[in-house]
Amino acid sequence: MFKLSIESGDKKIIFKQLSISLRYLVDEKKLQQSFNSLERVFDIKFSELQRKNFLSKNGKEIRVSKDEGKPDAVIIHKVILDPKFTLDYFRNHLSKFIQNLEDEQVQNVHVFIPNYSAFKKYFINEEYYYQSFVEGLFLGNYTFDKYLSEKRQKRQLTIFFYAEDSKKLKSAIQIAKNVNAGLSFTRDLQNEPSINLTPELLANRIKEEMAKLKIKTVVFDQKKIAQKKMGGLLAVGMGSSNQPRFIQINYKSSKVSKKKLPTICLVGKGVTFDSGGISIKPAANMGDMKADMSGAAVVAGTIIAAAKNKIPLNIIGIIPLAENMISGSSLRPGDIIKTSSGKTIEVDNTDAEGRVILADALDFASKLKPDVIIDLATLTGACVVALGEFVAGLFSTNDELSNSLYDAGQRTFDRVWRLPLWDDYNILNKSDVADIKNLGGRWGGAITAAKFLENFVKPELKWAHLDIAGPAFPNSSTNYTKKYMTGFGVRLLFDYLANYRPK
Repeated sequence: MFKLSIESGDKKIIFKQLSISLRYLVDEKKLQQSFNSLERVFDIKFSELQRKNFLSKNGKEIRVSKDEGKPDAVIIHKVILDPKFTLDYFRNHLSKFIQNLEDEQVQNVHVFIPNYSAFKKYFINEEYYYQSFVEGLFLGNYTFDKYLSEKRQKRQLTIFFYAEDSKKLKSAIQIAKNVNAGLSFTRDLQNEPSINLTPELLANRIKEEMAKLKIKTVVFDQKKIAQKKMGGLLAVGMGSSNQPRFIQINYKSSKVSKKKLPTICLVGKGVTFDSGGISIKPAANMGDMKADMSGAAVVAGTIIAAAKNKIPLNIIGIIPLAENMISGSSLRPGDIIKTSSGKTIEVDNTDAEGRVILADALDFASKLKPDVIIDLATLTGACVVALGEFVAGLFSTNDELSNSLYDAGQRTFDRVWRLPLWDDYNILNKSDVADIKNLGGRWGGAITAAKFLENFVKPELKWAHLDIAGPAFPNSSTNYTKKYMTGFGVRLLFDYLANYRPK
């Protein structure tokens, strides 16, 4: 869409040609008075019909064209602080706002952020309040047109923000820019066709991106994976001519601290294409399985965002990569796999492959003894059936970790909802011929998948599993999730890391 330049505006406002001014009016007792003052500020006169429509219960927005010396257009948007107001309001509104500008010849937009006092009870702090505005523009501006032979030329668009606290505004803009760098990288990987993103190619892209930030990244090839006895990863990948890979990303904070900095381990499922294997998927929508590596992409994007914002934590990214394909050498139902933990898995269905490669990854992560392990995976359709397309399933036996992730989800609108991990479900994964079976049957599929993963995490560690099978994919829940893979999880995890306080 646009080449965006986002800046903090000066106190002296200069409206250049082809500019739009966006003002928000908060629905309160002084709304009529605020509306009248805008006429004086911009030297405009609203018609009686415009006035009545805007001030009515359902009136939301009004646009007025201006003469030279003022903005070419003034847009006034009414914000209603009712029980339905959410922290995503401005993010969602500005996403749609910038999308609507695509066919206009606008060059400059001046956005006046309402005073924080009216929204203080909703946001964690003033800086994050400002950040939500900036994020909305980035999210709405995202496109994936790499393979279009006729691309629309991206025009320059400068956005000037104005707020009460210019220092906090500048900080919020920079944080949002850094987070968007990680988020855009994640979305680009998710939207990339699998033919150009085999395990080897994906590993190379991640390693190259981390090298730009001087983050050490180690990639295991198939020989090294075999030496590590990662039987789950080898088994899932053995049906493809594209061999599996295993990535370890090591971000170390540059912060000097007398105390040892906490270590957070992020684990992401990286199935670069999932045909279902011998238990082949239906043809309808199978193309979406190019994005079955979304967990891996989120881990990489989160670390980029954390590094650019210099988060004072040590973060380890663990990413198992494989293609689940069909051939004479493919994994078969009834096979028994020995994982790096020594535990064996009976394969009941080769389309339940994500948990099998995560078994080795979670065992590897556990042996590093981090303070927290969080894994992400487009793991089960059952989770989408249970919770819908716009929310991720959260599984953890640790209340503190669960609550922190839930709170981060409420702030970022990368929302999560906790489901049980009761031991009653273990019976569904029971195998008569191996330590565990890779499919728990028809009922509680998202839960039995999480219970499967639990077997490969040391019980003394804080661990959470996020099933992002719904919200990773395009959905109609917001203006910024409708068209492309969403990058769900990057803003969630960044918020969690930025607010992490060890106890």
